[in-house]
Amino acid sequence: MSEPVLRLTDVSRVHGTGAAEVHALRGVSIEAYAGELVAIMGPSGSGKSSMLTIAGGLDSPTSGAVEVDGHDLGRAGISGRAQLRRTSIGYVFQEFNLIPALTAAENVALPLELDGAGRRAARDAAKAALDEVGLGGFADRFPDELSGGQRQRIAIARAIVGERRLILADEPTGALDTETGEDILKLIRARCDAGAAGVLVTHEPRYASWADRVIYVRDGLVVDEAGETPGTGLGDEVEA
Repeated sequence: MSEPVLRLTDVSRVHGTGAAEVHALRGVSIEAYAGELVAIMGPSGSGKSSMLTIAGGLDSPTSGAVEVDGHDLGRAGISGRAQLRRTSIGYVFQEFNLIPALTAAENVALPLELDGAGRRAARDAAKAALDEVGLGGFADRFPDELSGGQRQRIAIARAIVGERRLILADEPTGALDTETGEDILKLIRARCDAGAAGVLVTHEPRYASWADRVIYVRDGLVVDEAGETPGTGLGDEVEA
């Protein structure tokens, strides 16, 4: 069985101290493999988004270990984590997080340029990513000239440009209608089918149905899991 692209081992995250302590995560362990889409479901405040921010190196766990593509984020340091975010990790957010003053192509090319790619190479890669999400003809449009669904497609193109190994999607359909949301899930699913590992946070069972596995969290704990872990042929259930 191959090594996972993402591995969280006994991860806890505590905010505040003393009487003000809030336990966002409590000893969470999850894995995501190449070619697999994992959905994370649970009520608001259950720790879903905390798992994603820690998985992507945007936050650090209070305890436990996080590995992305074989790299221990705890040992990578600030610059090492930043480089991994530019080269190996793609994010898709509910609110798109596009830069209004940049065109679609410039938004998509930005991570590559920040990593030192030449402008022409970054632009060519951005155009290929936009073609992949069906927006090749919108490269020179600004975000405010696009619909919500188109802006989310731009965000997905930014997440996949440069062949990133891990795609993290935090409620990517939350601001979209049902039909557009389905289109967005198709794009994320296609990227996983092409070899990336994907982790999707969602409240919607219809979107979770696109995943190979569904992990349920409550009060910072993994309480159940449905589906097969790649290479095992077995469905796992986890109770805590």
